[in-house]
Amino acid sequence: MKIGFIGLGNVGGKLAGSLIRNGHDVVVRDLDVALVAEYVARGATSASSPAEMGAAVDLIITCLPSPAASRAVAEGEDGFLQVMRPGQVWLEMSTTDYNEIIRLGALVEARGALFMECPVSGGCHRADTGNIAIFAGGPRAAFEAVLPVLTTMGRRILHTGDLGTASQLKVMTNYLCTVHLVALAEALTTCKAIGLDMNTTYEAIKISSGNSFVHETESQVILNGSRDINFTMDLVSKDIGLFDTIAQEAGVPVEMSPLIVRLFKEAEAEYGSREFSPNIIRRYEEPLGLKVLGTGFPDQMVDDEPEERGYEVVPKR
Repeated sequence: MKIGFIGLGNVGGKLAGSLIRNGHDVVVRDLDVALVAEYVARGATSASSPAEMGAAVDLIITCLPSPAASRAVAEGEDGFLQVMRPGQVWLEMSTTDYNEIIRLGALVEARGALFMECPVSGGCHRADTGNIAIFAGGPRAAFEAVLPVLTTMGRRILHTGDLGTASQLKVMTNYLCTVHLVALAEALTTCKAIGLDMNTTYEAIKISSGNSFVHETESQVILNGSRDINFTMDLVSKDIGLFDTIAQEAGVPVEMSPLIVRLFKEAEAEYGSREFSPNIIRRYEEPLGLKVLGTGFPDQMVDDEPEERGYEVVPKR
């Protein structure tokens, strides 16, 4: 199977790297020519346009920062949608919204091809080792056809149901991640303000009922001072905004969700859209003149689990 991969950014590049590392025949495309050259040097080939790629591959994967970017490579003047053919599959691994997934799925189906939405969760460090989780929404037949590819890029693969379900679950998990991040920023700053040792504070949270995946990852880069989790304020705002829209449209009387959306919009305005998302802690540090730091923490997260072949996660019934 020849695989086309469009989008070699923080997450996409690592997913493409897993495919190349495990021997797949990969064609890459990105607006950054230096990134393309890097992946060609690692064993991929390149395409001059999305349409050229679409004509040459069996499976198209996109991992892009916004719905607009995905629309451009699929439906633009040289987009791949115009050359899609029966039996071909498009995996959309970007984080996007439900309505856009349904719209794109109909366009792909009209070409006789198959469409799957496959957003990922678990952080760039796990994407780099092929140990990230993947949510897959779409027809079961398409899921089974692409499962061998998904298990190369990810560790735990969950078929979520019909098109749109994976995107809804993905933005829900990103919303929870963001709630945990804000709560940790407040908790860590409070502990610093009352004079507690930050290394001890980190361990207290880690061994307690207050622990979370976010603490074990993002708290470390906060305490290092780099705050570099390869994720920025604007991307957080996009994802939590999508969740808030889902909740509001469903009539759920959410209270925390609008607050979190407001906090990140204000943080974007104050610190910049491309500021690392863990620097939401600046909202609490700066009024007190504090810097919440520990010692011996890494400046970036590295997945220390060995790469393993992925598998399907089957929900209990």
